[in-house]
Amino acid sequence: MRHFKIIAVLLGTFLAMGCANKPKTALLSDADVLHQNEDQLTHVIIYDVFTPPVAARIYGYTALASYEAMRYADPKYNSIITQLKGFDKPPEPQKGEKYNFTLAATKAFFTVAHKVTFSIDTLKKYENKVYAMYKDNLDDSTYARSISFGEEIGNLILKRAAVDDYPQTRGKPKYLGDNGPARWRPTPPDYMDGVEFCWGDMKVLAIDSSKQFPPLPPLSYSEDKNSAYVKQYMEVYNKNKSLTKDEKTIATFWDDNPFVVQHNGHLMFADKKITPGGHWIGITTIACKQTHAGAVKVAQAYALTSIALFDSFITCWEVKYKYSYARPVTNIEEKVDHNWLPLLQTPPFPEYTAGHSTISAASAAVLTHLFGDNFAFQDTSDLAYIGLQRHFDSFFKASDETAMSRFYGGIHYLNSSIAGAKQGKEIGNYIWEKLKLTN
Repeated sequence: MRHFKIIAVLLGTFLAMGCANKPKTALLSDADVLHQNEDQLTHVIIYDVFTPPVAARIYGYTALASYEAMRYADPKYNSIITQLKGFDKPPEPQKGEKYNFTLAATKAFFTVAHKVTFSIDTLKKYENKVYAMYKDNLDDSTYARSISFGEEIGNLILKRAAVDDYPQTRGKPKYLGDNGPARWRPTPPDYMDGVEFCWGDMKVLAIDSSKQFPPLPPLSYSEDKNSAYVKQYMEVYNKNKSLTKDEKTIATFWDDNPFVVQHNGHLMFADKKITPGGHWIGITTIACKQTHAGAVKVAQAYALTSIALFDSFITCWEVKYKYSYARPVTNIEEKVDHNWLPLLQTPPFPEYTAGHSTISAASAAVLTHLFGDNFAFQDTSDLAYIGLQRHFDSFFKASDETAMSRFYGGIHYLNSSIAGAKQGKEIGNYIWEKLKLTN
C-alpha cells in the first residue's frame, strides 16, 4: 500500500510539473486581434447573405462596441457614442483595477454580433479560441473583469439597436413598385421585390436626419428621343455594347452584390460575395495594416468607416424610395431591346441614387481624413472572393472608380452615380467635422 502512495505522490508531482512547464499560447498583437475579429464578422455576413444596408448596420454596431472598450487603452481618445444619437452613457473601468482592453473590445464586439447575425455557432468557435489565448496569458481576475466590462458595453450598444427602427420593420409588406412612367418595378432575371424599402426611416447615428443631404431630383420622364431622360438610358445601352476589357474588369471588381443568382437552364444557384460596406471595411483594414496603426487607432478607423456606411445607406435609401426611379434595364427592355441585360445583375431596389457610389464616397472621405490624401494602396479586399485586386493612388480615386463601375455595369445612369458620390462625400466630411475624436 505504501508503494502505491509513493507512486501516486510522484505522479501528482510530475503532472504538476508538466502543467507548470506547459508553454503559454502566444499572444497576438492587439491590432491583429481586432483585424481578425472584423474579418471573421465579414465571413459570417457573406455566409448569412445580409443585404447591403443590413450589413452596414451590423458593421456599425459591432465596431462601435469594440471602439468604446478599446479606447480606454489610450486616455486621449474620446467616446464616440456620447456624440451620436440614442446611446446611454458608457460605463467606465474601475479605478485602480487591471484590464485587458483588447479582450474587453472583443467581448463587446461579439456580444453585439451574436444578436445581429445568424451564424452564432461559427462566431463562438472563433471566439473561444481568442478567449482561450487570453485566459492562458492573464490572471483570472483581470480576465474576468475585462470580459464583464466588454459585455456591459456590448449590451449598452444593443439597447440602442433595439429601437433604431430595424426590429420594428421586419414584418413589412413587399414593395413591388408600379408600372407608371419612370417608376421602379421588379427587374429581370428574378423580378425580386424591393429590398429594405423602410430603410430611409432608420434612426441615423451622426447626421441630423436621412433628409439632410438631398440630391437634385432625377430627370423627368419623357418619350422624346432628344430628351435628357431618353439619352440617359441610351447612354447606358450604347456603353454596354462597347465596353473595353478594363471597363468590364472595373464593373466586376466593384460589383459587390452579396447574392447574384446564376441561371443555367432550369438550374439556379447563387454566388455569395462581399457587400459594398464589407469592401470598404476591407480597405480600412488595408490602410491600418499599411500604416502599422495601433489597436486604438484601428478600432477608431473601423468605427468611423462603419458610421459613414450606416448613415450614408440610410440617406441613400431615403432617396431611392422617395423617387422609386426605374432601372436602365426596365427602360431599355421596354423601349429599345427586349432581350437586353446589363453586364452586372441589377440589384432589387430603385435606381436613383447609386448606393455604392454614395457609401464609397462617404467611406473615402473619413478614410482620407484619417490617413491622408494621396494614400496609395493595393485593394485586395475582394481577392479571396473573386480573384481580383486593383491599385489606387487615393481613397477618392477608388470611390470615383466605384461610381463609374455602376455605369459600366449597366445598372445605373451616369447621373445617378455622380449624384450619389456627391452626397456620400458630403456625409463623410460632415461626420468627420462633427466628431471630436481626441482630447
